[in-house]
Amino acid sequence: MKFPLYIAKRYLFTKSKSNAINIITIIAAIGVFAGAFSLFIVLSGFSGLRDFSLSFSNEFDPDLKAIPSQGKVLNISEEQLAEIQQIPEILEFSKIVEERVILSYKSKTNPAYIKGVDESYGRVNQIDSAIVFGTWLTKSEPQVVIGNGLSRLLDIGTFNYQNLLKIMVPKPGKGAITMTNLQDAFTSRQTIVSGIYSVNEELDDKYVFTNINLAKDLLNLKEDEFSAVEFKLAPEASLDDVTDQINSIFEGKAIVKTRAELNDALNKMLNSENLFVYLIFTLVLTIALFNVVGSIIVMILDKRENIKTLHSLGATPNQIKNIFFLQGMLMTGLGGIIGLLVAIVLIALQMNYDLVMITPNLPYPVQMKVQNIFIVLVTIFTLGLIASYIAAGRSKKALN
Repeated sequence: MKFPLYIAKRYLFTKSKSNAINIITIIAAIGVFAGAFSLFIVLSGFSGLRDFSLSFSNEFDPDLKAIPSQGKVLNISEEQLAEIQQIPEILEFSKIVEERVILSYKSKTNPAYIKGVDESYGRVNQIDSAIVFGTWLTKSEPQVVIGNGLSRLLDIGTFNYQNLLKIMVPKPGKGAITMTNLQDAFTSRQTIVSGIYSVNEELDDKYVFTNINLAKDLLNLKEDEFSAVEFKLAPEASLDDVTDQINSIFEGKAIVKTRAELNDALNKMLNSENLFVYLIFTLVLTIALFNVVGSIIVMILDKRENIKTLHSLGATPNQIKNIFFLQGMLMTGLGGIIGLLVAIVLIALQMNYDLVMITPNLPYPVQMKVQNIFIVLVTIFTLGLIASYIAAGRSKKALN
């Protein structure tokens, strides 16, 4: 292999007598450079967008969440709560009450979901850090924290004691709701808006937070009835092990979901977009590598006499084929690695100096991930190997 590699390096780095061949070789190398460069930039950009999108849900969604396997209510006894507290991997947990309600403020109404939370909720999730106006819940009075989207729809502010927010939920029963029985058909409570949060558009238009006792009173739930339990785990905790322990405590009456499962639709959408973009840019890179095929074929035609001389000196057809195969791999490897290194430098500059901004205060999110480097290298070398093999096969015809 030393002999073909030596000749391949000479052919690659030594200028040909024909300027056209030199130009074709340079264009092929630039094509590989641009392909590797753009592929890594796009993958890093989508990794940043993915983490940026999921960061909003991380403020709202717990590490694990136990929901009823049947119905809307999960019965939790004091013994079960004590068993949960004995699991060392669980740092905090919060009991949740959640139901669809109707919000009424002045002459405006809007559907929403009420989420009653206990005192531990702020230690499980970081939703209180998303407060943009007012404060988080206190025990002093019936309070709610409303999403920014809902506050705009209802045109409601914080601590307006002259106009309280009315929360209504239909009473269980049969029969249609008419104007005559409208008042008796709903259980309602009046509350003060203590804070407005902003996470993302979907959540801001959906949830209203309140104390769990107010929510249970509104929904007429018993002391041991809840909608879910949310858990915060230790960093080194195993999701599977903790899930099994929680399932054993609830004896199959609860389904435990991870944060990824709670955002299954979002994760599938992001993964699909990432895959499609990768395939598109791989197609662009494949087209660019046709230049490598053309460059090697032109080189074979130019070196036809040299090939016959090497064959006369004892070089086998396979050795001659390996010369041009290695030339193609060297061209692909050097162009791809240089393009990748330049892209890595550019991503590092964006991460540290915010070269590209979406808004004056928001830099374009990018992430430097080892898996993206690995993907680019595998893609470049795989496509380069195929292109070089196809082109090098033409060398045997030069012997005829």
